Amino acid sequence: MSIEIRSEAFDPWKETQHYQQTKLEQGKYGATASFVGTMRDFNQGDDVNSMTLEHYPGMTENYLHKICEEARQRWDLLDCLIIHRVGEISPNEPIVLTVVWSAHRKEAFDACRYLMEELKSRAPFWKKEGLTDGHRWVDKNS
Repeated sequence: MSIEIRSEAFDPWKETQHYQQTKLEQGKYGATASFVGTMRDFNQGDDVNSMTLEHYPGMTENYLHKICEEARQRWDLLDCLIIHRVGEISPNEPIVLTVVWSAHRKEAFDACRYLMEELKSRAPFWKKEGLTDGHRWVDKNS
């Protein structure tokens, strides 16, 4: 299991491949489910030029570890990976990557969705959108 908070851009596909090749025992997984959240250039009817993501170091990582452990208790998983951006983000850049490996697809799909839903609704991240005429803090459900 790996949790990473990063301030720099990342390539989710390269990260997935690298983790798979270096951290997982080959031949043990039959399913890989992933989700990539990317910054869009609109929200709530407005154009969005940038986003700033903030977090509480330590608290955020602990929460992400907690939800990975919960997923591993609920489903038969081999491993999971979460990478999340913080800081300044531009449209089209990946914000979050969740990946789950298991022997079977149902567990991988269900666990990956669980991780993303928990992360989106409860993880201690705060986002501020840069608009043409200023900025605004965004509700977690947006």
